[in-house]
Amino acid sequence: MRTGVFLAADGTLEQLGEGLADVAERGFDSAWLPNIFGFDALTAIAAVGNRGPGIEIGTAVIPTYPRHPMMLASQALTTQAAIGNRLALGIGLSHQIVIENMFGYSFDKPARHMKEYLQALLPLLAGEPVNVQGETLKAVGQLSVAGAQRPPVLLAALAPTMLKLAGGVADGTVTWMTGPATVGDHIVPSITAAAEAAGRPAPRTVVALPTMVTNDVDEAKARASKVFVVYGGLPSYRAMLDREGAAGPADVVIAGDEATVRKAIDGVRDAGATDFVAVPFGNAEENARTLTVVKG
Repeated sequence: MRTGVFLAADGTLEQLGEGLADVAERGFDSAWLPNIFGFDALTAIAAVGNRGPGIEIGTAVIPTYPRHPMMLASQALTTQAAIGNRLALGIGLSHQIVIENMFGYSFDKPARHMKEYLQALLPLLAGEPVNVQGETLKAVGQLSVAGAQRPPVLLAALAPTMLKLAGGVADGTVTWMTGPATVGDHIVPSITAAAEAAGRPAPRTVVALPTMVTNDVDEAKARASKVFVVYGGLPSYRAMLDREGAAGPADVVIAGDEATVRKAIDGVRDAGATDFVAVPFGNAEENARTLTVVKG
């Protein structure tokens, strides 16, 4: 199982670059950047990506509704050219409250939107012409970015229809707030079956979870309850927490001493994940201990 780290995106670009360099120096396989009301992930990766040579750098995840697939494909390929083709393009629907109340788009027919979005995005990333005349979007054209290869496209997928797209059309999924039991009995079987039915290679399952090596588990859980409280109320994550038997986000975080955290990460591997991505949420000392354990 590959290992990666979510980068802190609440500082300056210089700090982001320093974080990326640290992750690369520690020997991780990947580093990931969210796209939530701060840095534009692709622009930031293009700006600092070469501070972390040799590792994959992913977005987790870019909302599709605000970006036409031709524009996203152009951005992604430009980023690929800037960092030497090490991008993993994670995309997702986001949430109704964000898309409708903040961006002003309709969230009607989200699964159809994503199906049509991928019909345009994937060929565009491969340099092929598209002519998509869908219910939710239209895309006609072709792109060419010298030196850029098609990046793997990972779909934030939790519900059955989205998981079918993640395995049968895209290159896999990237999950958040989804515990190992749900990964093992829902996520992995669903995307694997979809890939097999479509005659596609085995898909990636990138599992991201808050992770902390700490001497005070109760304090870590209390902190997680505050930091990640919003995810307990969003319908898609709430459904995965319910499936896991978790009252809230604090119940799926990985926290404890070195042995406890290592065992939990091994449990994610045993559930069928191809990648584990730690999201450190402790202080500087705790985060350093966390990265040491995650890297193994």
